[in-house]
Amino acid sequence: MLPQCEEFRRFFVQTYCMYQKCCNFTLKLQTDYILLYKKQMKIALIGATGMVGEMMLQVLSEEKMAISELILVASKKSIGKIVHFQGKNYAVVSIEDAIEAKPDFALFSAGAKTSLTYAPRFAAVGTIVIDNSSAWRMDTSVPLVVPEINLNTAQNSFIIANPNCSTIQMVVALAPLHAKYKIRRLVISTYQSVSGTGKAAIDQLMGERKGEQPVRVYAHQIHENCIPQCDVFTDNDYTKEEMKMVNETRKILGDDSILISATCVRVPIRISHSESINIEFEKDFEIGDIKDLLQNTKGVILSDEPARGIYPTPLQAEGKNEVFVGRIRRDLSHPKGLNMWIVSDNLRKGAATNAVHIMKGLAKKGRVAAN
Repeated sequence: MLPQCEEFRRFFVQTYCMYQKCCNFTLKLQTDYILLYKKQMKIALIGATGMVGEMMLQVLSEEKMAISELILVASKKSIGKIVHFQGKNYAVVSIEDAIEAKPDFALFSAGAKTSLTYAPRFAAVGTIVIDNSSAWRMDTSVPLVVPEINLNTAQNSFIIANPNCSTIQMVVALAPLHAKYKIRRLVISTYQSVSGTGKAAIDQLMGERKGEQPVRVYAHQIHENCIPQCDVFTDNDYTKEEMKMVNETRKILGDDSILISATCVRVPIRISHSESINIEFEKDFEIGDIKDLLQNTKGVILSDEPARGIYPTPLQAEGKNEVFVGRIRRDLSHPKGLNMWIVSDNLRKGAATNAVHIMKGLAKKGRVAAN
């Protein structure tokens, strides 16, 4: 009897494995069909005429998402404005028209007030909302997502928060290090471009460079200057931007025990944020292992040959979707301390690319037919 039982067991295992392969192949076909051919693939973009909205359109085009219907929304004064996308003309519509259309996804980049008012209304008709504002980030019922790290937390949600630009690029690099060595403490200094504030801030910088007197967005001249204030100050004398980095990092990494202190500085460049990060780990590490880990992390480009002048710069990161990491070295003042330099395009990975990649990741999992 034993040989027969063993033979049956082998037959069962082989049959089951073939069944699993067939199921996986079928699932892949279904996923490819959803991504490439699904006729009901509707995408609404709220804030389509803003800097991040325009970048979202560019990333959507680059990612070759299968869009059968694109619904563009902006302010009331922009209704009827024509926007060109992939060889077609689209007229900007009202947000009420967009809700009535019941899109599969709604990408929001129109400020917290708009998101708080309209994201629940889109969700109520079955639309998956990906919001780029600060409105929902610290809501305990809303996932705060960087797709390389925690896309799985968004699987059953209809409102998903896109993190702050400076937080996104940092946690992409930190997540694999935290998983292996456990981060105990972070001391962060940022050098943030004016595009993080918006088009008016770019106008201020460009105008001041020309010797003009443009309308000031910042409390001080930004040309040839550094301003140690990003966003408004809170009661504890840290800015909102600094506290976003504290709170959002803990939420994304799923660890409230990490000690974090941040200083955020606005610098006179147009695009890309840079960050100097000091990390204290709980476990011992080797520099070579850190570099190997980052080299093999999705979305990270290791740029770390200082003797040859190779390290990340804002110009290197501009126009790219990856996070660039370099200047990796031990902290000479602490046996378990590490220093690194992180740079990324804040309009892309810090906003538009992250949001589009959340949507693409959910689409791959079949989350597009909500209606």
